[in-house]
Amino acid sequence: MIRRRFWIGKIESAWQQRSVVWLRGARRSGKTCLAQSLGAIEHLDCALPGVRRSLEDLEASLASLRGRRVALDEVHRLPNPAELLRLVAERFPDVQVLAIGPAKLGAEASFPSTLAGQVPELWLTPMIQADLVDFGNTDLRHRLLHGGLPPYFLSLELPEKDFQEWMDAYWAKDAQELFRLERRSSFQRFVELVMARSGEMFEATQFTAPCGVSRGTIMKYLAVLEATGVALVVRPFSSRRGHEIIAAPKVYGFDTGLVCVHRGWTQLRSDDSGRLWEHYVLNEIAARTQSTAIRYWRDKQGHAVSFVCAPAGGKLLGLECKWSAGDLDPAGLQAFARNYPEARLLVATTDADLSFKRSYDGVPVEFVGLGEAVSQVAEALA
Repeated sequence: MIRRRFWIGKIESAWQQRSVVWLRGARRSGKTCLAQSLGAIEHLDCALPGVRRSLEDLEASLASLRGRRVALDEVHRLPNPAELLRLVAERFPDVQVLAIGPAKLGAEASFPSTLAGQVPELWLTPMIQADLVDFGNTDLRHRLLHGGLPPYFLSLELPEKDFQEWMDAYWAKDAQELFRLERRSSFQRFVELVMARSGEMFEATQFTAPCGVSRGTIMKYLAVLEATGVALVVRPFSSRRGHEIIAAPKVYGFDTGLVCVHRGWTQLRSDDSGRLWEHYVLNEIAARTQSTAIRYWRDKQGHAVSFVCAPAGGKLLGLECKWSAGDLDPAGLQAFARNYPEARLLVATTDADLSFKRSYDGVPVEFVGLGEAVSQVAEALA
Protein backbone atom coordinates (compact mmCIF):
# COMPACT_ATOMS: atom_id res chain seq x y z
CA MET A 1 0.00 0.00 0.00
CA ILE A 2 1.36 3.41 -1.00
CA ARG A 3 1.95 5.75 1.92
CA ARG A 4 1.03 9.30 0.98
CA ARG A 5 3.36 11.05 3.37
CA PHE A 6 2.06 14.58 2.93
CA TRP A 7 -1.50 13.56 3.80
CA ILE A 8 -0.48 11.26 6.63
CA GLY A 9 1.41 14.19 8.14
CA LYS A 10 -1.69 16.38 7.80
CA ILE A 11 -3.84 13.84 9.67
CA GLU A 12 -1.28 13.32 12.43
CA SER A 13 -0.96 17.08 12.87
CA ALA A 14 -4.75 17.50 13.07
CA TRP A 15 -4.99 14.69 15.64
CA GLN A 16 -2.56 16.57 17.85
CA GLN A 17 -5.16 19.35 18.04
CA ARG A 18 -8.41 17.36 18.30
CA SER A 19 -9.43 13.74 18.78
CA VAL A 20 -11.81 13.84 15.79
CA VAL A 21 -10.69 14.71 12.25
CA TRP A 22 -13.08 14.99 9.30
CA LEU A 23 -11.54 13.67 6.06
CA ARG A 24 -13.44 14.61 2.93
CA GLY A 25 -12.72 14.22 -0.72
CA ALA A 26 -14.32 13.32 -4.02
CA ARG A 27 -15.12 9.73 -4.84
CA ARG A 28 -12.03 7.64 -5.72
CA SER A 29 -9.64 10.25 -4.34
CA GLY A 30 -8.12 7.62 -2.04
CA LYS A 31 -9.72 8.37 1.35
CA THR A 32 -10.10 4.73 2.37
CA CYS A 33 -6.60 3.70 1.31
CA LEU A 34 -5.16 6.71 3.08
CA ALA A 35 -6.93 5.76 6.30
CA GLN A 36 -5.78 2.16 6.07
CA SER A 37 -2.18 3.26 5.46
CA LEU A 38 -2.02 5.00 8.84
CA GLY A 39 -1.29 1.70 10.58
CA ALA A 40 -2.64 0.46 13.94
CA ILE A 41 -6.11 1.74 13.07
CA GLU A 42 -9.44 -0.05 13.07
CA HIS A 43 -11.33 0.57 9.85
CA LEU A 44 -15.14 0.47 10.05
CA ASP A 45 -17.21 0.80 6.88
CA CYS A 46 -20.46 2.43 7.95
CA ALA A 47 -22.07 1.47 4.65
CA LEU A 48 -22.31 -2.08 6.03
CA PRO A 49 -25.45 -2.94 8.06
CA GLY A 50 -23.44 -4.95 10.57
CA VAL A 51 -21.17 -2.02 11.34
CA ARG A 52 -24.15 0.28 11.79
CA ARG A 53 -25.74 -2.19 14.20
CA SER A 54 -22.52 -2.43 16.21
CA LEU A 55 -22.55 1.34 16.69
CA GLU A 56 -26.15 1.68 17.83
CA ASP A 57 -25.06 2.02 21.48
CA LEU A 58 -22.64 4.88 20.94
CA GLU A 59 -21.29 5.20 24.47
CA ALA A 60 -20.60 1.48 24.82
CA SER A 61 -18.97 1.38 21.40
CA LEU A 62 -16.70 4.32 22.16
CA ALA A 63 -15.81 2.96 25.59
CA SER A 64 -14.58 -0.23 23.92
CA LEU A 65 -12.28 1.84 21.70
CA ARG A 66 -10.49 3.81 24.43
CA GLY A 67 -6.86 4.46 23.62
CA ARG A 68 -7.26 3.36 20.01
CA ARG A 69 -7.60 4.83 16.57
CA VAL A 70 -10.61 4.18 14.38
CA ALA A 71 -11.55 5.22 10.83
CA LEU A 72 -15.28 5.58 10.28
CA ASP A 73 -15.72 5.33 6.53
CA GLU A 74 -18.95 6.65 4.98
CA VAL A 75 -19.81 7.96 8.45
CA HIS A 76 -22.76 9.96 7.08
CA ARG A 77 -24.62 6.66 6.61
CA LEU A 78 -25.00 6.26 10.38
CA PRO A 79 -28.39 7.25 11.76
CA ASN A 80 -26.76 9.67 14.25
CA PRO A 81 -23.31 10.63 12.94
CA ALA A 82 -23.23 14.09 14.48
CA GLU A 83 -23.95 12.72 17.95
CA LEU A 84 -21.13 10.20 17.59
CA LEU A 85 -18.61 12.89 16.64
CA ARG A 86 -19.83 15.15 19.45
CA LEU A 87 -19.43 12.37 22.02
CA VAL A 88 -15.89 11.64 20.89
CA ALA A 89 -14.93 15.31 20.98
CA GLU A 90 -16.46 15.98 24.39
CA ARG A 91 -16.28 12.72 26.38
CA PHE A 92 -13.83 10.32 24.72
CA PRO A 93 -10.73 12.39 23.89
CA ASP A 94 -8.55 9.28 24.13
CA VAL A 95 -10.27 7.78 21.07
CA GLN A 96 -8.77 9.16 17.85
CA VAL A 97 -11.41 9.12 15.14
CA LEU A 98 -10.94 9.73 11.43
CA ALA A 99 -14.45 10.40 10.14
CA ILE A 100 -14.60 9.99 6.37
CA GLY A 101 -17.27 11.55 4.17
CA PRO A 102 -17.77 12.89 0.64
CA ALA A 103 -18.65 16.50 1.40
CA LYS A 104 -17.82 19.47 3.57
CA LEU A 105 -18.78 19.00 7.19
CA GLY A 106 -22.18 20.58 7.65
CA ALA A 107 -23.02 20.52 3.94
CA GLU A 108 -26.00 18.25 4.51
CA ALA A 109 -28.63 17.87 7.17
CA SER A 110 -27.00 15.10 9.25
CA PHE A 111 -24.36 17.52 10.52
CA PRO A 112 -25.22 20.87 12.14
CA SER A 113 -23.11 23.81 11.09
CA THR A 114 -21.89 24.24 14.67
CA LEU A 115 -20.03 20.94 14.45
CA ALA A 116 -17.78 22.31 11.73
CA GLY A 117 -16.19 24.67 14.26
CA GLN A 118 -15.41 21.82 16.66
CA VAL A 119 -13.92 19.28 14.26
CA PRO A 120 -10.87 20.00 12.06
CA GLU A 121 -11.53 19.26 8.40
CA LEU A 122 -9.01 17.87 5.93
CA TRP A 123 -9.77 18.09 2.21
CA LEU A 124 -8.12 15.29 0.24
CA THR A 125 -7.66 16.77 -3.21
CA PRO A 126 -6.58 14.88 -6.33
CA MET A 127 -2.91 13.93 -6.30
CA ILE A 128 -0.39 16.70 -5.70
CA GLN A 129 3.33 16.93 -6.48
CA ALA A 130 4.30 15.07 -3.29
CA ASP A 131 1.96 12.22 -4.24
CA LEU A 132 3.64 11.79 -7.62
CA VAL A 133 6.89 11.08 -5.78
CA ASP A 134 5.20 8.61 -3.44
CA PHE A 135 3.55 6.84 -6.39
CA GLY A 136 6.87 6.63 -8.25
CA ASN A 137 5.70 8.50 -11.36
CA THR A 138 6.58 12.17 -11.68
CA ASP A 139 5.53 12.45 -15.34
CA LEU A 140 3.46 15.63 -15.17
CA ARG A 141 1.80 15.16 -18.57
CA HIS A 142 0.63 11.70 -17.50
CA ARG A 143 -0.82 13.23 -14.32
CA LEU A 144 -2.63 15.93 -16.30
CA LEU A 145 -4.11 13.54 -18.85
CA HIS A 146 -5.06 10.68 -16.49
CA GLY A 147 -5.97 12.99 -13.62
CA GLY A 148 -5.19 12.76 -9.93
CA LEU A 149 -7.60 10.05 -8.77
CA PRO A 150 -5.17 7.24 -7.85
CA PRO A 151 -6.86 4.30 -9.65
CA TYR A 152 -6.98 6.25 -12.91
CA PHE A 153 -3.52 7.74 -12.49
CA LEU A 154 -2.12 4.22 -12.12
CA SER A 155 -3.87 2.99 -15.28
CA LEU A 156 -1.58 2.52 -18.28
CA GLU A 157 -4.43 3.22 -20.70
CA LEU A 158 -6.65 6.28 -20.62
CA PRO A 159 -9.58 5.06 -18.48
CA GLU A 160 -12.49 6.79 -20.26
CA LYS A 161 -15.00 4.08 -19.29
CA ASP A 162 -13.93 4.35 -15.66
CA PHE A 163 -14.58 8.08 -15.71
CA GLN A 164 -18.18 7.43 -16.76
CA GLU A 165 -18.55 4.89 -13.96
CA TRP A 166 -17.23 7.55 -11.60
CA MET A 167 -19.91 9.94 -12.82
CA ASP A 168 -22.67 7.36 -12.27
CA ALA A 169 -21.44 6.58 -8.74
CA TYR A 170 -21.12 10.27 -7.90
CA TRP A 171 -24.74 10.84 -8.87
CA ALA A 172 -26.14 7.85 -7.01
CA LYS A 173 -24.07 7.92 -3.81
CA ASP A 174 -23.32 11.60 -3.32
CA ALA A 175 -25.51 14.01 -5.24
CA GLN A 176 -28.78 12.11 -5.01
CA GLU A 177 -28.33 10.46 -1.63
CA LEU A 178 -26.89 13.42 0.27
CA PHE A 179 -28.65 16.33 -1.41
CA ARG A 180 -31.88 14.70 -2.59
CA LEU A 181 -31.48 15.89 -6.16
CA GLU A 182 -33.80 14.84 -8.93
CA ARG A 183 -33.41 14.71 -12.72
CA ARG A 184 -30.27 12.68 -13.11
CA SER A 185 -29.83 13.54 -16.78
CA SER A 186 -29.93 17.29 -16.10
CA PHE A 187 -27.43 17.08 -13.27
CA GLN A 188 -25.00 14.85 -15.14
CA ARG A 189 -25.23 17.10 -18.18
CA PHE A 190 -24.37 20.04 -15.96
CA VAL A 191 -21.31 18.24 -14.53
CA GLU A 192 -20.16 17.33 -18.04
CA LEU A 193 -20.48 20.96 -19.17
CA VAL A 194 -18.62 22.24 -16.10
CA MET A 195 -15.76 19.88 -16.92
CA ALA A 196 -15.77 20.80 -20.61
CA ARG A 197 -15.78 24.54 -19.81
CA SER A 198 -13.47 24.26 -16.83
CA GLY A 199 -11.52 27.39 -15.97
CA GLU A 200 -13.94 29.71 -17.79
CA MET A 201 -16.11 32.45 -16.33
CA PHE A 202 -19.41 31.02 -15.11
CA GLU A 203 -22.77 32.37 -16.22
CA ALA A 204 -25.66 30.25 -14.92
CA THR A 205 -27.96 31.19 -17.79
CA GLN A 206 -25.59 29.51 -20.26
CA PHE A 207 -26.43 26.15 -18.66
CA THR A 208 -30.20 26.42 -18.36
CA ALA A 209 -31.14 25.47 -21.94
CA PRO A 210 -28.72 22.52 -22.41
CA CYS A 211 -29.62 21.15 -18.97
CA GLY A 212 -33.34 21.88 -19.24
CA VAL A 213 -33.65 23.45 -15.78
CA SER A 214 -34.03 26.90 -14.26
CA ARG A 215 -31.25 29.28 -13.25
CA GLY A 216 -32.04 28.58 -9.58
CA THR A 217 -31.55 24.86 -10.14
CA ILE A 218 -28.22 25.49 -11.89
CA MET A 219 -27.02 27.46 -8.86
CA LYS A 220 -28.14 24.61 -6.59
CA TYR A 221 -26.22 22.15 -8.74
CA LEU A 222 -23.11 24.32 -8.51
CA ALA A 223 -23.43 24.49 -4.72
CA VAL A 224 -23.49 20.68 -4.62
CA LEU A 225 -20.35 20.45 -6.76
CA GLU A 226 -18.60 22.95 -4.51
CA ALA A 227 -19.68 21.19 -1.29
CA THR A 228 -18.38 17.85 -2.56
CA GLY A 229 -15.17 19.31 -3.96
CA VAL A 230 -16.03 18.36 -7.55
CA ALA A 231 -15.83 22.01 -8.62
CA LEU A 232 -13.60 24.77 -7.31
CA VAL A 233 -15.29 28.15 -7.51
CA VAL A 234 -12.82 31.03 -7.81
CA ARG A 235 -14.46 34.38 -7.27
CA PRO A 236 -13.25 37.70 -8.70
CA PHE A 237 -11.06 40.15 -6.84
CA SER A 238 -11.81 43.82 -7.29
CA SER A 239 -11.84 47.12 -5.47
CA ARG A 240 -15.12 47.97 -7.19
CA ARG A 241 -13.52 49.88 -10.03
CA GLY A 242 -15.96 50.30 -12.90
CA HIS A 243 -13.78 48.45 -15.40
CA GLU A 244 -13.29 45.31 -13.25
CA ILE A 245 -15.30 42.09 -13.25
CA ILE A 246 -16.91 42.00 -9.83
CA ALA A 247 -19.46 39.17 -9.82
CA ALA A 248 -18.91 36.28 -12.26
CA PRO A 249 -16.78 33.48 -10.78
CA LYS A 250 -14.54 31.10 -12.66
CA VAL A 251 -15.35 27.43 -12.11
CA TYR A 252 -12.74 24.69 -12.35
CA GLY A 253 -13.42 20.97 -12.59
CA PHE A 254 -11.62 19.32 -9.68
CA ASP A 255 -9.70 16.73 -11.70
CA THR A 256 -7.74 17.20 -14.91
CA GLY A 257 -8.55 13.65 -16.06
CA LEU A 258 -12.28 14.38 -16.07
CA VAL A 259 -11.62 17.71 -17.78
CA CYS A 260 -9.68 15.94 -20.54
CA VAL A 261 -12.37 13.29 -21.06
CA HIS A 262 -15.15 15.85 -21.39
CA ARG A 263 -13.09 17.99 -23.74
CA GLY A 264 -12.30 14.96 -25.87
CA TRP A 265 -8.55 15.15 -25.28
CA THR A 266 -6.70 11.85 -25.60
CA GLN A 267 -3.32 13.48 -26.20
CA LEU A 268 -2.07 16.80 -24.92
CA ARG A 269 -0.91 19.58 -27.19
CA SER A 270 1.21 22.39 -25.82
CA ASP A 271 -1.81 24.70 -25.37
CA ASP A 272 -3.75 21.92 -23.61
CA SER A 273 -0.92 21.36 -21.15
CA GLY A 274 -0.83 25.06 -20.39
CA ARG A 275 -4.54 25.16 -19.58
CA LEU A 276 -4.31 22.10 -17.38
CA TRP A 277 -1.23 23.48 -15.62
CA GLU A 278 -3.44 26.26 -14.24
CA HIS A 279 -5.77 23.58 -12.83
CA TYR A 280 -2.81 21.71 -11.36
CA VAL A 281 -1.45 24.84 -9.64
CA LEU A 282 -4.90 25.58 -8.18
CA ASN A 283 -5.15 21.99 -6.92
CA GLU A 284 -1.74 22.27 -5.25
CA ILE A 285 -2.77 25.53 -3.57
CA ALA A 286 -6.03 24.00 -2.33
CA ALA A 287 -4.24 20.93 -0.94
CA ARG A 288 -1.47 22.78 0.85
CA THR A 289 -3.49 25.69 2.19
CA GLN A 290 -6.80 23.83 2.69
CA SER A 291 -8.41 27.07 1.59
CA THR A 292 -10.56 28.38 -1.24
CA ALA A 293 -9.79 32.02 -0.44
CA ILE A 294 -7.86 32.46 -3.70
CA ARG A 295 -9.36 34.91 -6.23
CA TYR A 296 -8.82 35.85 -9.87
CA TRP A 297 -8.73 39.26 -11.56
CA ARG A 298 -10.12 40.41 -14.89
CA ASP A 299 -11.10 43.73 -16.38
CA LYS A 300 -13.68 44.46 -19.05
CA GLN A 301 -10.97 44.87 -21.68
CA GLY A 302 -10.06 41.19 -21.27
CA HIS A 303 -6.86 41.60 -19.25
CA ALA A 304 -6.65 38.87 -16.62
CA VAL A 305 -4.50 37.35 -13.87
CA SER A 306 -5.04 33.68 -13.04
CA PHE A 307 -5.04 33.98 -9.25
CA VAL A 308 -4.90 36.77 -6.69
CA CYS A 309 -4.32 36.66 -2.94
CA ALA A 310 -5.68 39.64 -1.05
CA PRO A 311 -4.72 39.26 2.62
CA ALA A 312 -6.35 41.64 5.05
CA GLY A 313 -3.85 44.40 5.65
CA GLY A 314 -1.21 42.58 3.62
CA LYS A 315 0.40 42.97 0.22
CA LEU A 316 -1.51 41.84 -2.85
CA LEU A 317 -0.09 38.87 -4.73
CA GLY A 318 -0.89 38.22 -8.39
CA LEU A 319 -0.05 34.77 -9.78
CA GLU A 320 -0.03 33.75 -13.44
CA CYS A 321 0.34 30.10 -14.49
CA LYS A 322 2.27 29.29 -17.67
CA TRP A 323 3.67 25.97 -18.85
CA SER A 324 6.86 27.73 -19.96
CA ALA A 325 8.29 31.13 -19.10
CA GLY A 326 8.33 31.93 -22.81
CA ASP A 327 4.54 31.53 -22.99
CA LEU A 328 3.84 34.62 -20.89
CA ASP A 329 2.00 37.53 -22.47
CA PRO A 330 2.65 40.18 -19.80
CA ALA A 331 -0.35 42.35 -20.73
CA GLY A 332 -2.54 40.97 -17.93
CA LEU A 333 0.07 41.46 -15.23
CA GLN A 334 0.88 44.92 -16.55
CA ALA A 335 -2.81 45.94 -16.43
CA PHE A 336 -3.10 44.55 -12.90
CA ALA A 337 0.04 46.48 -11.87
CA ARG A 338 -1.41 49.72 -13.23
CA ASN A 339 -4.41 49.24 -10.95
CA TYR A 340 -2.48 47.84 -8.00
CA PRO A 341 1.12 49.08 -8.20
CA GLU A 342 1.95 47.72 -4.75
CA ALA A 343 1.18 44.10 -5.77
CA ARG A 344 3.85 41.45 -6.03
CA LEU A 345 3.67 39.59 -9.35
CA LEU A 346 4.62 35.94 -9.82
CA VAL A 347 4.50 33.48 -12.71
CA ALA A 348 4.43 29.75 -11.88
CA THR A 349 6.05 27.70 -14.65
CA THR A 350 7.31 24.16 -15.13
CA ASP A 351 10.74 25.37 -16.28
CA ALA A 352 11.68 27.77 -13.47
CA ASP A 353 13.80 25.38 -11.39
CA LEU A 354 15.63 28.45 -10.12
CA SER A 355 13.63 31.63 -9.62
CA PHE A 356 14.47 34.61 -11.79
CA LYS A 357 13.09 38.07 -12.52
CA ARG A 358 12.17 40.00 -15.65
CA SER A 359 10.88 43.50 -16.16
CA TYR A 360 8.17 44.41 -18.65
CA ASP A 361 8.08 48.15 -19.29
CA GLY A 362 9.10 48.76 -15.71
CA VAL A 363 6.79 46.12 -14.20
CA PRO A 364 8.89 43.55 -12.23
CA VAL A 365 7.77 39.92 -12.53
CA GLU A 366 9.21 36.90 -10.70
CA PHE A 367 9.26 33.48 -12.39
CA VAL A 368 9.11 30.62 -9.88
CA GLY A 369 8.55 26.89 -9.72
CA LEU A 370 5.42 25.29 -8.31
CA GLY A 371 6.73 24.83 -4.77
CA GLU A 372 7.83 28.44 -4.41
CA ALA A 373 4.58 29.74 -5.90
CA VAL A 374 2.46 27.73 -3.47
CA SER A 375 4.66 28.73 -0.53
CA GLN A 376 4.18 32.39 -1.38
CA VAL A 377 0.40 31.95 -1.72
CA ALA A 378 0.21 30.04 1.57
CA GLU A 379 2.13 32.79 3.32
CA ALA A 380 -0.19 35.42 1.88
CA LEU A 381 -3.28 33.48 2.93
CA ALA A 382 -2.01 32.67 6.43
